[in-house]
Amino acid sequence: MTLAIRVLIGLVAGFLLGFALAGSSSPAAATTIGILTPVGTIFVNMIRMTVVPLVVSMLVSSVGAMTASGGLGRTGVRALVISVGLLATAAIGSVLIAEPIFARARIDQSAALALRGPMTAASPGAMVPSGAPTLATWFVDLVPQNVVKAAADGAMLPVILFAVMFGLALARVSDVKRDAVLQMVDGIAETMQRLVVWILGLAPLGVFALAVPLAAQLGLAAVGAVIAYVALVVALTVASVALLLYPLGILAGPMSAPAFVSYCAPSQAIAFASRSSLAALPAMVESAERAGLPPRASRVVLPLAVTVFHFGAAVAQTVGVVFLAHLFGVALTPLQLASVVFAVVLASFAVPGIPGGSIIAMVPVLAAANLPLEGVGILLAVDTIPDMFRTTANLTGAMTLTAILPSPED
Repeated sequence: MTLAIRVLIGLVAGFLLGFALAGSSSPAAATTIGILTPVGTIFVNMIRMTVVPLVVSMLVSSVGAMTASGGLGRTGVRALVISVGLLATAAIGSVLIAEPIFARARIDQSAALALRGPMTAASPGAMVPSGAPTLATWFVDLVPQNVVKAAADGAMLPVILFAVMFGLALARVSDVKRDAVLQMVDGIAETMQRLVVWILGLAPLGVFALAVPLAAQLGLAAVGAVIAYVALVVALTVASVALLLYPLGILAGPMSAPAFVSYCAPSQAIAFASRSSLAALPAMVESAERAGLPPRASRVVLPLAVTVFHFGAAVAQTVGVVFLAHLFGVALTPLQLASVVFAVVLASFAVPGIPGGSIIAMVPVLAAANLPLEGVGILLAVDTIPDMFRTTANLTGAMTLTAILPSPED
């Protein structure tokens, strides 16, 4: 039995038990919820403890290696600009569509407030804000006096910005010193990914423990909201690929529409079934060479794009944040939504290459919006179907980027 199925079983079992306990005033019900609540908190804290080293190491490694590659030259800059533009467009579009849809979701706000109370109390680092910051304060807070303190306080946006700046600066040091740092950072990133895999092995129990109090507080509204989240993520991911990536690949690249579809299709099938862009990489390289793309593009640009450009994550993470905000009864201000978009764009470059990696990388985004991090467990539990579409979108984004960029000079 796969991990995804076991996690889904944990979610369903947790919901069923939560529904059975809903409204009950018996001591047994209170004891059950009292035992399971800290178990769920421990699971979330285990995920949280990996976030800073994982995100920082992957961002430094990706940005440092990408900007240090002199062979990429102007092509690398153009790829970065196009990538950021696509990610920002996808994130902003997802906010504009998801906000009004989830606003219509019928969730008992008194139950949402009751749910938000114990969850934020259990996670001091995930408290909702008492007041909306001003625009000047938002920009000032992006540059902390002490980045270590910012990480300890759960202020992930400054940490992400520091990691990007560190990676850019790393590209300007001597090759020997840069390679030594990158080798160390790559080792940290790989180690943290292995640790995340171990923690995700506990996801069935963690998700069960998180689902019981959620269902006990919200009842059937929780199920309807989760189904709406899955449907919206899938729909927006498909729409983003169809409306952004395909037109860009066809209009800005050398291929006709049928040729571009044929170029993407074999790799998309593998990515959809395996939920891994890296598993589809050999097929991607073969498709690129068959389409007549220069060897430098298929062997340098394409693997790099697969590693760092996660288009589907921009949609999924944004919708996930908006969904959790409405689930927990938190009204996001325009500045908080701007923080979400900013964090999503940067966090998309630090998604670990494992199933459900985009959900793990959501933790900094939730922190940027000051939302309870316990929602990560719920999203992980229902991530199998969204992950299939998200991975396919990630791969399509990498192939689109490779097709429209000129070949880097040797």
